Amino acid sequence: MTAATQGRNTTRRDAHRVGHLINSGQKIWAGTLVALLTANGNAVPAGTPGAGDAVGVSQHDVVGDGTNQVDTWRGQAFHFANSAAADLITRADIGSNAFVVDDQTVAKTDNSAARKVAGKIIDVDAAGVWVLVG
Repeated sequence: MTAATQGRNTTRRDAHRVGHLINSGQKIWAGTLVALLTANGNAVPAGTPGAGDAVGVSQHDVVGDGTNQVDTWRGQAFHFANSAAADLITRADIGSNAFVVDDQTVAKTDNSAARKVAGKIIDVDAAGVWVLVG
């Protein structure tokens, strides 16, 4: 493909709600972080070995059978559990990346590159961390 030489009608779509094929046999719970396997691009719970950064938050409980999808929300802030000790996220971390511990917990560090990005920290309160996902 070469560079455009005239205007074009470029299609668009809303990216706040995106469906992803679920890896067969995986259970994804409503309200949890979802990531995609780097090997095949199928959805799994965030924090699963071999998965990349979080791509959204599941809208419903679903088990993958190889043909069904999980609908995810993205581009919004979601509230997750905060990690503990040295990985506890504080207000001083607002604006930094939050890292996936598991599908409902985020941490301050990437644990020597072992953790993937959950999203940007936008607020911290006594109950957890608000993270802009996707």
